[in-house]
Amino acid sequence: MATEQPTERGAQRRSGVYASAVRWLENLSEAAFAYLLLTPAFLLLAVIAIWPLVSTFEMSLHADSIRGADQLGEFVGFENYVNLLTGQLDTVALPQPFFDPSAPFQSALVVTFIFTIVSVLFETLIGFGQALVLDQDFRGRRWVRVAIIIPWAVPIVIQGMIFFLLFQPGIGFGVDVVQALGMSGTPLVNSAEALPIIILADVWKTTAFMALLILAGLQSVDRSLYDVAKVSGATKWQQFKMITFPLILPTVLVAMLFRTIAAMRVYGLIETTSSCTTVPSLSCLVVTTFSTRRYGTASAVAFVTAAIIGIVVSVYIVRYWRGSQGSV
Repeated sequence: MATEQPTERGAQRRSGVYASAVRWLENLSEAAFAYLLLTPAFLLLAVIAIWPLVSTFEMSLHADSIRGADQLGEFVGFENYVNLLTGQLDTVALPQPFFDPSAPFQSALVVTFIFTIVSVLFETLIGFGQALVLDQDFRGRRWVRVAIIIPWAVPIVIQGMIFFLLFQPGIGFGVDVVQALGMSGTPLVNSAEALPIIILADVWKTTAFMALLILAGLQSVDRSLYDVAKVSGATKWQQFKMITFPLILPTVLVAMLFRTIAAMRVYGLIETTSSCTTVPSLSCLVVTTFSTRRYGTASAVAFVTAAIIGIVVSVYIVRYWRGSQGSV
């Protein structure tokens, strides 16, 4: 029986746009195909993140306008950035200095870095310890996990009010504690004394976040590795040093990255516990400057803040990549 010749329509299908697209997809490498699938997410990120950042940068190149954010002032180029970084705006446009070595606890940049470094350090160490405990098998472990999550579930406003009342004279017992440490009876009105309290409040709330992420990393470790280590005579410390820590280091770095980004954007906790006037941060500086309708200066501070966060994120990404390569 003679073989039927393919119809003209079928030949067009196999050689049409659809067939060409299928062949093109089949020839893509795994990495290229992965980036193709991520394209919608990249486009969405460009719309909701990159475009506002570009708009902020454009606004920062104009003089402060009192007419409105939609009516930019005179184009001044990088003058706002020069004035900001040289301190010429500190007594003119900014409610608190951006950077002043003579008054570090009144400088938004210094306060932000102190808050970020100290809070993330303690949250990581305490969260690591909690994760190691929760990774063990003991009675009531489920209830302990729930109890650890409770502070993390408290809204920032409620969290701030708790610590505000805790260190209010005549109300909270925290005043007696700080007086015993040699601090004043009204610590929340002094920038150097209020900053440790705000750090304590942040550690109290977000340590659970670090613990849960690190615990997820611990439970992903192959348990047979510990069995082999025990047979080989390895001590608990050697098991932690050679197995646990190297394998969960990428997870710890990711958790620290999330917390660092959030800590560098701190605003609500400061405003509810003390005030942005007492303890300034970069986000506080942006909000308070923008509220005075100095849009060019506020945009410059916001863009510098975003640039600093971007540099910190890049450092984490490089360290994460190196840690991932080392653990393979």
